[in-house]
Amino acid sequence: MAVSEQIDDALWEEFHTVVNMTSRELQEWLSVEAAGERTEEVPDRAGKPLGRHVLAILGKRRTDLTPDDVRAMARVCEIVRSQRDPSLDPRAGGTDWRHGLMDIGHDPLKPA
Repeated sequence: MAVSEQIDDALWEEFHTVVNMTSRELQEWLSVEAAGERTEEVPDRAGKPLGRHVLAILGKRRTDLTPDDVRAMARVCEIVRSQRDPSLDPRAGGTDWRHGLMDIGHDPLKPA
């Protein structure tokens, strides 16, 4: 069975709903977050592992996803679900909260 057959439509749709940052926005965010006063990460290693994984998933077709990708997609959906109301209406919150969600591709201030 192909991995794409293991991804149900609900997970695919939910992931692409909760990850509301484009791959370019996420890449730029991860680079900014990883930059320190004295150092800057190499672009392909910038950001936390789950955020980099989300970025890689955004660059793939459904048929190219791996079992690790499916687990990462489910984890991202679980994190966003646990921290947001189901409507995903734009909502301001604490800086750390917002940045934590942006690290995985979800900007809570962006309209759904």
